Amino acid sequence: MKGKTQTFLDSHPKSKAKKKKYDSEYEKKPSAVKQRSEANKANRKAKTYGNHDEKDASHTSKGIVMKPQSKNRGSKKDQPGDKRARG
Repeated sequence: MKGKTQTFLDSHPKSKAKKKKYDSEYEKKPSAVKQRSEANKANRKAKTYGNHDEKDASHTSKGIVMKPQSKNRGSKKDQPGDKRARG
């Protein structure tokens, strides 16, 4: 089932292209690359990288912890930016 955002983006190609451009620029930032590489390293260490066990390494205020993907992606906790961005 698609969420509100994905439904909107599917029906507005210009908005979808704009978001895709923003996301690709964001993912190139050194801070984003560092965070992603740390999470990948933690996943490999925990032997959950690429085995489809639905676990993710999550950056929290307590450090990197393993969480279910469904709880980690779009999380409104543990990072101040998330609360401001998602309301």
